Amino acid sequence: MIPASGAPDDVVAFDTGPGNMVMDAVAPPFDREGEKARAGSVNEALLERLLRDPYYALPPPKTAGREQYGAEFVQSTGIDIATATELTVRTIAAAIGRYPRTQEVIVSGGGAHNRYMMERLQSSIQARLIPSAALGVDIDAKEAVLFALLAWERWQGNPSNIPSATGARHAAMLGKVSLPSPASAASIPTSARPLPK
Repeated sequence: MIPASGAPDDVVAFDTGPGNMVMDAVAPPFDREGEKARAGSVNEALLERLLRDPYYALPPPKTAGREQYGAEFVQSTGIDIATATELTVRTIAAAIGRYPRTQEVIVSGGGAHNRYMMERLQSSIQARLIPSAALGVDIDAKEAVLFALLAWERWQGNPSNIPSATGARHAAMLGKVSLPSPASAASIPTSARPLPK
């Protein structure tokens, strides 16, 4: 969550739940435009049980991953694609609901291609959904852009984490710059050498 005109310390970030992880596991490699979920039926009893997971009530920052929503989760719950999609929608909507002043939600990544999930999400929240492409970042390029930005900040010697978002104790430079030895550098064409700071 990024407040309008907010300072870096005002930024809040966390995983809302499984995201696409469970959906992709039950309908590999993915449910194109959510067609399978749209045609299916949600197992409401299972969904209500899954939504009682204490994780969703934890305050941010927090993170979830395959250790929580991986193969063991899929096998032990017997979840289907319609229920997995609704779990993702409800957990995202609940997280957004914790911030009632939210006006816009920017979507990117694979889930932004899931038309059914985007429809369900928009109908579950008051905020307006905006694809990142409308703001100049291709929905499939988010991670490439992010890592380029992180590399640039490291090269410039700037901290690039936000403690309020990550839970870190302080801002820190991330990553490592590894330069070739002087002998190896001599063989690198001038046009490919790093720019001086």
